[in-house]
Amino acid sequence: MTLFMLMTAAVLLDWRLGEPRRRHPLVGFGRLATGLEARLYRPSRLRGMLAWALAVLPLTGLAWALERHTGPVLGGMFSVWALYFALGHKSLHDHLRPVATALAAGDDAAAREYVSRVVSRDSAALDIAASGVETALENGNDGVFGALFWFAVAGAPGAVLYRLANTLDAMWGYKNPRYLAFGWAAARLDDALNYVPARLTALTYALLGKSRLALACWRKQAPVWDSPNAGPVMAAGAGALGLQLGGPARYAGEWHDRPVLGQGSRAAGADIERALTLVRRGVALWLGVIGLIAAAHHA
Repeated sequence: MTLFMLMTAAVLLDWRLGEPRRRHPLVGFGRLATGLEARLYRPSRLRGMLAWALAVLPLTGLAWALERHTGPVLGGMFSVWALYFALGHKSLHDHLRPVATALAAGDDAAAREYVSRVVSRDSAALDIAASGVETALENGNDGVFGALFWFAVAGAPGAVLYRLANTLDAMWGYKNPRYLAFGWAAARLDDALNYVPARLTALTYALLGKSRLALACWRKQAPVWDSPNAGPVMAAGAGALGLQLGGPARYAGEWHDRPVLGQGSRAAGADIERALTLVRRGVALWLGVIGLIAAAHHA
């Protein structure tokens, strides 16, 4: 029951406050990671693993100490705070709703500008609506369900470990000459931490949408996607919404022939809100299931 209450409090706090505008811990962590990279960088997997460990493990250990050794009240407050900062539920809505609003108003230029802030693809060559839906589905896992899963498994240290690892993957996990070796550990460890949450997220999308189609798309299409975790999430999500996503995309001036995901019509602006609704309903489902489990255990 305590777990359910802590998770619910963190989700509500995130929804009420959103992303901190000043002094976000992840901004400070990003500076720490940049400093470690400047001092330790070599095109070496070993150096990358050392940098990852120095960035992540001390802070995860500190989270463990604060949760376990500050008493039940302060420890519980810290746990809520840690999960709040690990969640990106409200910020996902804050970033994508302006895209949908601009598309509804017929202002494609503004919509393209808004979506360029949340995708790594070349904004001049992307399908705005489809990119918004893909971002909602993928970041539903990376920014919401992954953090909830690891908090449920390991409390505040789990949420901190997950969020820091995910941040380093976003910074170092690129398959380019600079990071292919140095970022190898960041990419692989993020894949490992996301393996179970991604499949639970895909199952959540399937249960809350067109279930049969979502499961079929997951089974057939996910294996050909280049990411072992984004594939199930986006294929199941596209099927759940009855949309066709994926397809060719341009990154840093180069076209990549991505497979098609899902089945149905191409995404429209209104489908961004449908995808966000799927994520919100998924959060409610997770909290409901955890609450039922806690109530049964308490009884």
